[in-house]
Amino acid sequence: MKKQVIIALALFVSVFTFAQKKEVKALEKAVKKDNYAEAKALATQLDSQVSAMDDNLKEDYYLAAAQAYYANGTSNNVDTKKAIENVLKVGSEGTEFKRVLENDLLTKANNFYSEKKFNQAAEIFKMMYAVNPDAQDYLYYTAVSYIGAQDFDNALESYLELDKLGYTGVQTEYYATNKASGEEEVLAKNVRDNYVRLGTHEKPGERQTESRASEITRNIALIYINKGEKDKALAAIEKAKQENPDDVNLLINEANIYFEMGEEKKFQSILQKAIEKEPNNADLHYNVGVIYMNNKEIEKARESFDNVMRLDPTNANAALNLSTSYLEEGNSLVEQMNSLGNSRADDLKYEELKKKKASLFEQAAQTLVDFKNNNSKVPNSILEQLKNIYNALGETAKAKAITEELEGN
Repeated sequence: MKKQVIIALALFVSVFTFAQKKEVKALEKAVKKDNYAEAKALATQLDSQVSAMDDNLKEDYYLAAAQAYYANGTSNNVDTKKAIENVLKVGSEGTEFKRVLENDLLTKANNFYSEKKFNQAAEIFKMMYAVNPDAQDYLYYTAVSYIGAQDFDNALESYLELDKLGYTGVQTEYYATNKASGEEEVLAKNVRDNYVRLGTHEKPGERQTESRASEITRNIALIYINKGEKDKALAAIEKAKQENPDDVNLLINEANIYFEMGEEKKFQSILQKAIEKEPNNADLHYNVGVIYMNNKEIEKARESFDNVMRLDPTNANAALNLSTSYLEEGNSLVEQMNSLGNSRADDLKYEELKKKKASLFEQAAQTLVDFKNNNSKVPNSILEQLKNIYNALGETAKAKAITEELEGN
């Protein structure tokens, strides 16, 4: 009796295995005929039987199921994820489909991103990273897309994973100068080398692209600030500073966190350190100038805005603030003027202060006139302030000319 049972069981297993093979073949046939509705139904039906399949049949099933769920790129996100789950279980036989899947998803992700559909782009980039975990750029673009979608929690998750992986995004970039246009072009190495060999390009070279590490740290910090977790933000910056002590961007990020925390002195101190490292950075000088203005340190503010105008003569905000520094100093004299008595000495002092105030107002006006003369595009804010200064100085003709200019804009 035992032998009969064993024979019957072996026969049952054999029949069952044959039935599975037949169904997997049917699944593969449906895929080849692009009958994805039927293929998906067969894949779903076979899913519960996979554990009983031999290894070779499992490989066949997983690949066919992946193709069925993906439906030649017409699937929804849920089915695409199922396709990815299945193809990742396939060995070398799945390489070609993985490549097709990756390329197709890249096109979709780029299109979504170009159309500013950032959530959809993020989901696709995330899937691509699942298909090819070695391509960490996909995880980076997942994070960037989530930022575009204002989905900071998911962005943070991606950025933290990038930070954990030590991702920098640094790549070798190959370039050569196009002889016909005279412009430098970035090309694939083999293409660049071929063009140089053919003589259409010259001056070949290579360089490393800029690291994205500080950008990632900055965004981690900014997201923590957005979440009200400033201590974590500062910890992220401190970690990055230890790895990149000369990175001015990290100092700027740290300064901005302290600014968000209302610690203006700390903000100012850190920006000063940044200026020492990068003295020709107009934005740094501008931010320090704003803090000095807020603290009523007019002379220091003026020095900062003078530096901005030297480095960037087109900066209208710096010109306005530089002009305002003279106005504020002039207006600060009014209190002294009003406190004077009626003696001869007081009258003389009053006239002295009045002249000094007028001189400061004239300097305020001249700052804006210089900007106006040196720039073809002058914002109305510059003209409005200039008009008000002329009115304060009693120069009505000049004020009228500026008014007409404003009305003509």
